[in-house]
Amino acid sequence: MAREYTAEFKLEAVKLANEQRKVGQPVAKVARDLGIRDSVLGKWMKKYNEKKSAANAFPGKGNVAPYDKERFDLQKELAKVTRERDILKKALGYFASQKE
Repeated sequence: MAREYTAEFKLEAVKLANEQRKVGQPVAKVARDLGIRDSVLGKWMKKYNEKKSAANAFPGKGNVAPYDKERFDLQKELAKVTRERDILKKALGYFASQKE
């Protein structure tokens, strides 16, 4: 039985993959972290890039288990916090070098 995902889940997964790819994270790792196959995420990304609109790229209503939704939300939050941490590290290094 194939799993179905909501349009929101697909869109957020694609956005997360695009963000992580910008910082050098492979799409396959993002897919593993979300509990989906990298080929599935790759198809979603291709579809999203072709349509240039989330509404057109992912029509319909799939179902996602509450556990999967929670895991996805936590992964998204972790990515955000990691980016913020990296920015703060760079700022700290910058200001520390200014004192010298």
